[in-house]
Amino acid sequence: MIPDLKKTTEQKMQKSVEALKNDLAKVRTGRAHTGLLDHVMVDYYGTPTAINQIASVSLLDARTIGVQPWEKPMIAKVEKAIRDSDLGLNPATMGDVVRVPMPALTEERRKDLIKVVRGETEEAKVAIRNVRRDANNSLKDALKAKTIAEDDERRAQDDIQKLTDKYIAETEKLLAHKEQELMQI
Repeated sequence: MIPDLKKTTEQKMQKSVEALKNDLAKVRTGRAHTGLLDHVMVDYYGTPTAINQIASVSLLDARTIGVQPWEKPMIAKVEKAIRDSDLGLNPATMGDVVRVPMPALTEERRKDLIKVVRGETEEAKVAIRNVRRDANNSLKDALKAKTIAEDDERRAQDDIQKLTDKYIAETEKLLAHKEQELMQI
């Protein structure tokens, strides 16, 4: 029972860190990043569809993303979807490619983005701590039901705390890296 609990706890904590990585990838820095457009939805014949499912998204250079729809009629819809997204981007069509230049970030905007990133990181930490709490509650319930010994429960709680510390440290590393990336000019 205890090994299974540790395994599922670690998997849930890992998923929290992965979710944080995905959230941080969506925060826009001055550099172009293809993952930035992942959550942009395009009206594909009446169905909202992710942009990367109807077009190839690539980097044209360090500050420009190129989106090339697989169907010609979708070019205008892709451009409109990017413009209407909350990313503050201004795409321009050149032939059959939609060019999305990344505007330089102002100092004030960088600081706002750092606040957003810190909030995302704090949410991930809370999620990790909630997983720890649930695991500890399961251990306490097992102890009450006398299915595990007190020493085993104590050791398992220590192991779960070590996992929590490991994943919290990982979120801190991700935060530090993203802050450094945001402050680069």
